[in-house]
Amino acid sequence: MKAPTLILLTSLLPIGAASYESTTQTLPILNDGEPTVVLRFNFQTKWTRTLTDIKIDIQGTTDISDIQELSVMMDRKAGDLLMGKSAPKKGISTLNQSTKIPAGNHTCKLVIRTKKNADLLHRIGLQIKEFTFKDGKNITVAANKNYAPSRLAYNINNRGQDKCHAFRIPAIARANNGNLLAVYDMRYNSRRDLQEHMDIGLSVSKDGGQTWSAARPIMDMGTYGGKPQKENGCSDPGIIVDATTCEIFVTACWTHGKPNTHQWSGKGSGPGLGIHQSTQFMAVKSVDHGESWSAPDNWTKALKDPSCHLFAPAPGNGITMADGTHVMPTQGRDSKGRPFSNLTWSKDHGKTWHVSSHARDNTTECAIAELSDGSLMLNMRDNRNRDGKGATNGRAVSTTKDLGKTWSKHSSDHGALPEPTCMASLISLKHTHGKHVLFFSNPNSKKGRSKMTIQMSLDDGKNWPTKHHILLDTKGGAYSSLVEVDDQTIGILYESSAADMIFQKIQLKDFIK
Repeated sequence: MKAPTLILLTSLLPIGAASYESTTQTLPILNDGEPTVVLRFNFQTKWTRTLTDIKIDIQGTTDISDIQELSVMMDRKAGDLLMGKSAPKKGISTLNQSTKIPAGNHTCKLVIRTKKNADLLHRIGLQIKEFTFKDGKNITVAANKNYAPSRLAYNINNRGQDKCHAFRIPAIARANNGNLLAVYDMRYNSRRDLQEHMDIGLSVSKDGGQTWSAARPIMDMGTYGGKPQKENGCSDPGIIVDATTCEIFVTACWTHGKPNTHQWSGKGSGPGLGIHQSTQFMAVKSVDHGESWSAPDNWTKALKDPSCHLFAPAPGNGITMADGTHVMPTQGRDSKGRPFSNLTWSKDHGKTWHVSSHARDNTTECAIAELSDGSLMLNMRDNRNRDGKGATNGRAVSTTKDLGKTWSKHSSDHGALPEPTCMASLISLKHTHGKHVLFFSNPNSKKGRSKMTIQMSLDDGKNWPTKHHILLDTKGGAYSSLVEVDDQTIGILYESSAADMIFQKIQLKDFIK
């Protein structure tokens, strides 16, 4: 049974001999056809009573056929006790089951079984309305006015699949033929970062994200140099699509040797260019919309300042500007080992690349977007937010009009976009009415990686009104990557509470409230 995916507004309703208590959460519902817990609640009764019916409001559901079965069960050491079961019906669905509920405080769950591959644009709404007892002393649950139906999600990767302990670090882009390409870390032995055995994996969707291919490695350094795979790990993928040609680049870090280290600290990566000195900046290329990939190409000597401890791609997506310039968000550690964020650009379709000045120090993973005036915005994870949980908490945001020669702080810097110090995603596009729009995703919290939220700005990131926020995952959400699926829809690939790596998509009209 999967983790809870929807929990209602906190309430305690004493009704004589029994009471009901639940808590609000919005979480993704996987459309894999497996039984899924969508609500957990506490149910207390002072003596044994017979429950005859449970009424459930499903009016928030887009398509009733997306739900194959509803059931309510009580957790018990001896096995779950079925309290009610039924196929869904329009409006109010009644679960019939004559069940003796023993005295005590019980943890219960509402479970659904979804239709396999139900439309990802659909939502499922379920609220318990009433518990009916044989003695006539019923519990009526007040409607939650703030309740929002949950969105369906596709489980791209989960722990244990494809011989992997875990999947992490998402990046997603749309190829020129419309295919969606999702890349990520395939972490075989554990969730830990480099150095470990990990490859860059790929899944492809040819139907707008509705279904996805199984994971396959596209960057794997094997046992290079006679070292074991756990000393040849590749991690932190970035992806960029040439809007003119069919070429797609996927970049990543490669660490050779250096067991039990981390590239962001100590001797995990140091000054110099060689594979025994520094983590390497690697790339693979596809010219057929992601069907096949080149052997890994080492860009370290062309990009890295030898005095720096680290130069690496930032995970997530790069962009092609309106004038055809390719831009990748990048990051590193300077000659003193201090973190920085910047960008790397190419005007000849990726044949040669140029590294910008540092946008900000003590920042790392960053995301890039072109603004309405043609300038670039770099939105950065800031290490100061590890301790700064007050008014100064927020993403570091800088802009440049000269491809990173000079930088200016943006008005939204350290204040508009809270973060728990975590990678985030930023994309720009034109809405169907022609207006330039920014979308941003991250765990919208100062304290922990939870509350995965997509936000929209209509003024080049100066403001991110709450009326343009969509909460996807209250319980979880860490690293994420956004993509324009089509001119009506955006998608998000992220680390969730439901599975290691899931995909959801949202129509643009849903952000206008």
